[in-house]
This record gives sequence, structure tokens and C-alpha cells, in this order.
Amino acid sequence: KPCPLCDEAKEVLEPYKRRFILQEVDITLPENSAWYDKYKYDIPVFHFNGKFLMKHQVDIQKFEDQLMKLELQND
Repeated sequence: KPCPLCDEAKEVLEPYKRRFILQEVDITLPENSAWYDKYKYDIPVFHFNGKFLMKHQVDIQKFEDQLMKLELQND
């Protein structure tokens, strides 16, 4: 559904799209009700490698730090 905050976040992450896989979750779907209950007032929310990273907007420094750590571990 329309989510300008989500669209803005995806735009900020666009330059990194070759370095990670973005998995979007629509929290309004019935099968995602647990996410809805937890985050309905905090979108967008970002998890990185299965762990909570940030919410509301992209903290690009925090994202880059986590991405670099993961890339270094995988080398």
C-alpha cells in the first residue's frame, strides 16, 4: 500500500542493492500480524541479517558499518 517512508528508505538504499538482498515485508497481511503488532507505529523497520538494525529512517552509517562487517566476515 502507499508508504512514502518505505519508498524513501528504498531510494536511500538503492546504491547498495548489489551488495545485499532487500526483503520487503507487508505487515498489513494477516500472516504478518506479529510484525504489525510490534511495528505498526514504527515503519519502516530494518533488520539486518535477522537482527533489528534501525527504524523510521535509514541511518546510512549504521547500515554501512553492518554491511562492511558482514562482507569482511565472508571474505
